[in-house]
Amino acid sequence: MKLTRREFSAGLAAGLAAPALMRSAWAQGATIKIGMCVPVTGPAAEQGLWAQNGAKLALAAVNKAGGVLGKQVELVIEDDQTTNPGIVLAFSKLAAQSDIVAFLGSIRSTQVQAMAPDVIKVGKPVMIGGTNPDLTHSGNPWLFRFRPNDNYSGRVIADFGVNTLGKKKWAIVHSTDAFGTAGGKALSEALTKLGAPPVLDQGYANQSQDFTPVVLAVKQSGADVLGTYFTFENDLGIFARQLRQLGVNIPWVGSPSVVAVSSTKLAGPALFNTYGVADFAEDSSDTAKAFGKAYRDAYKTAPDNQSAWPYDAITILSAAINKAGSTDPNKIRDAILATQKFAGAEGEYNFDKNGDGLHGYNVVKNDKGKIVYDKHIDFND
Repeated sequence: MKLTRREFSAGLAAGLAAPALMRSAWAQGATIKIGMCVPVTGPAAEQGLWAQNGAKLALAAVNKAGGVLGKQVELVIEDDQTTNPGIVLAFSKLAAQSDIVAFLGSIRSTQVQAMAPDVIKVGKPVMIGGTNPDLTHSGNPWLFRFRPNDNYSGRVIADFGVNTLGKKKWAIVHSTDAFGTAGGKALSEALTKLGAPPVLDQGYANQSQDFTPVVLAVKQSGADVLGTYFTFENDLGIFARQLRQLGVNIPWVGSPSVVAVSSTKLAGPALFNTYGVADFAEDSSDTAKAFGKAYRDAYKTAPDNQSAWPYDAITILSAAINKAGSTDPNKIRDAILATQKFAGAEGEYNFDKNGDGLHGYNVVKNDKGKIVYDKHIDFND
């Protein structure tokens, strides 16, 4: 599946060039529509279902409370197939519907990066979960992040590993996509500032089926602690099992995927006693606990960040549109950026000028399969 920029522009031409009167008629529709690009198929389809569940849970609460601008809110979903071409196509289908006022993008940085040029063309707010710091620092005014970026995760992983665990010989393992590369770089820089430059910086390709060479590199490096940035939970599950099978049992502090529900299910005991930075931790606040209870009641399973950030995104976006009193994109943008001290499931949102709402992480531990909250670390610089 390939979609050229020319085809994208042609597909949107009718919607973007429509007369003002036509746009006004659309705006008078019976519902407020929000588009959502999410994996319905592909290797992250299960996580995509959790994302939909989180968004729909928030939608139900918003609609029960009276909706947005006096109308009920409707979610329009397109399958991004967990691929870059897939999300470009999914976004083009949604953006061509001129009555959609805003969008939810991806939790995966590489896919947000792929759709970003078209987000600028469309000129409407897009909520994202990707954590590559560059996404909101590259001059795109329409991206709003509902998870902390990896400048913060790298600093928290390094601080916890060096100052709490007392480890200074680090092996870093990361995917070679936009997320993993940025995360590995952030962690390496943070460790170097703490006087503990990594002894190994090892990349891997997504959807690898055998991590033996990576594990052997870790084993041979002499590292006494492991830091990881895994994009896909199924990759992490395979890596964790092979790591333990080959006798590597050093402490492990990972990015949020290491404590995701799907990762802990796939890896089982191989992830016991590992630590992770988690943007969502159910015991971190009263709001997170309330979200956790509501999610469990609705879906009979525990939530994680896959469902928490879309829940917060729908909640804050809806509040912003109500505050703006309009579906005008610029007014919605201003209202989101003005959001301060908003208690969400992921943490307290204080949006900066770049569109970043969160500025720290929770530290959690996998205690025999149960994710236990330790502490929260925020940065104000």
